[in-house]
Amino acid sequence: MSSAAQLHPTAADRPLTPGLGAEFIFLAAVWGASFLFMRQAAVEFGPLPTAALRVAIAALALLPLMLARGLGPSLRRHWRPVFVCGLLNSGIPFALYAFALLHITTGVSAILNATVPLFGALVAWAWLGHRPGASRTLGLVLGFVGVALLAWDKVGMKGGANATWAALAVLACLGATLCYAVAASFTQRFLSGLPPLMTATGSLMGAALGLAVPAALTWPAHMPSAKAWGSLGMLGVLCTSVAYVLYFRLIEHLGPARALTVTFAVPVFALIYGATLLGESVTPWMLGCGAVVLCGTALATGAIKLRI
Repeated sequence: MSSAAQLHPTAADRPLTPGLGAEFIFLAAVWGASFLFMRQAAVEFGPLPTAALRVAIAALALLPLMLARGLGPSLRRHWRPVFVCGLLNSGIPFALYAFALLHITTGVSAILNATVPLFGALVAWAWLGHRPGASRTLGLVLGFVGVALLAWDKVGMKGGANATWAALAVLACLGATLCYAVAASFTQRFLSGLPPLMTATGSLMGAALGLAVPAALTWPAHMPSAKAWGSLGMLGVLCTSVAYVLYFRLIEHLGPARALTVTFAVPVFALIYGATLLGESVTPWMLGCGAVVLCGTALATGAIKLRI
């Protein structure tokens, strides 16, 4: 490494300070809770209205703060890539997860969410030229084997129409994680150096605009309960507006690959919430597949390195 690189390290080379570490754990706990709130809201609102209201509430919560910080002109200059990022990082994946949670448990959804760094490594390889070595390649293979085993268990245990819906739910989760991975590299490529508050707010505004018409066309016939509205409020304010500011901060300080490793801890919190608050079962097979996925992800992102 050159002396210039040592004086100006990239985000991927910067140390994880105690402050960033605390934000990292808090973000994992909050995103683990998002599966619980999404399930409760989607049962009454449906997937598209749930996703649309989530991003709209979050955007409205952050907009006054963004304007007070004088970031409106920055958003006007960069609104196109910011809005595209919003669709990739919020609009599409939130709708896919809201659909999936109607057919599989929050714990399974969260384990599948842990594949985000796997897809992130593949996207960074294809798009940014970050070619994985032998250890990371092994991690990619191992991670996707774990996903395949988990998906086979969920689909194989059901029959008929239930198996079809379970399979579609698994595919929806994987589609969402791919969107997250593309959005992370997109952020590094086109939004690097921009204020995290502006990026978070603008991306949520873009997602809200993109989902407005689909949500209106699928709006529920009956008024949802106060519990469903409360879940949406928690989704929008805590699990999205607050969480996204932290997430874009982590991307800015640690790089997309390391920031995406927050999904390592999300399943732990989601499994705890699902088991204690929703009475969902946590089977040894789920835990085993989750361990395989997380080990593969750790290898694929370089968090663990093998000498091969």
